[in-house]
Amino acid sequence: MVLPPATEWLAPPGWQRIDVISDLHLCEAMPRTFDAWARYMRGTPADAVLILGDLFEFWPGSDALQLDFEARCADVLRSAARQRSVGVMVGNRDFLLSPELLQSLGVQPLPDPTLLRAGAQRVLLTHGDALCLSDQAYQQFRAWARNPATQAEFLSKPLTERVRIGASVRQASEAGRQQKQPAEGSGDLDFEASVACLQAAGSRTLLHGHTHRPGDSSLQPGYGRIVLSDWDLDGDAPRAEVLRLDAGGFHRLAPDDACA
Repeated sequence: MVLPPATEWLAPPGWQRIDVISDLHLCEAMPRTFDAWARYMRGTPADAVLILGDLFEFWPGSDALQLDFEARCADVLRSAARQRSVGVMVGNRDFLLSPELLQSLGVQPLPDPTLLRAGAQRVLLTHGDALCLSDQAYQQFRAWARNPATQAEFLSKPLTERVRIGASVRQASEAGRQQKQPAEGSGDLDFEASVACLQAAGSRTLLHGHTHRPGDSSLQPGYGRIVLSDWDLDGDAPRAEVLRLDAGGFHRLAPDDACA
């Protein structure tokens, strides 16, 4: 099995709306995206907001809270968590977000995968990168980066050095986009492995981000998936989307519309 057994997340019966977002890639260089996210987090009427990975473009460690931009992001999370349930799953860019830090902000860490049970819905939530099996180079990097020894070595470096590394990661990503090279995560999920994970969790619907290809599709007869949009309101093709689950099913909304 590619993913570990899913952790169940049971929505209370009285909840009317659950919002799901992912791939915001927050960073100081994207102020419009940050502003839209902050406005949405403080204004949504949802009972819960679940963030399925890559909330940050890069997270250098828990001591990043002493930095201005990261502290502002933490304030948004803390403020939102006082109004509603907020859950965060780490992605391939912000996997150094620790459960302890999230809990200190009032945010619930979401294991990857998590089985969302809300009314009659049983939806398997994942960031998605672990299921992109055809990208063998990335899977090797992922295994190396998630190794506790690798993380301990990185976190032993001064914060300023870790921030510089994060800046170089973003510059490389921007250069790739400008050259019209495939963006990170452009490979799709392995359908067979995805269905096996769904079957193990007792679900027929996979909900994920990572690929930046929003839409609904079939994995195989009887098993479908919903792909979340990334957020980028600072680039040439502005986009941002909230996926809302209510009594009528799933709906895609613009962030400001989700607050109406």
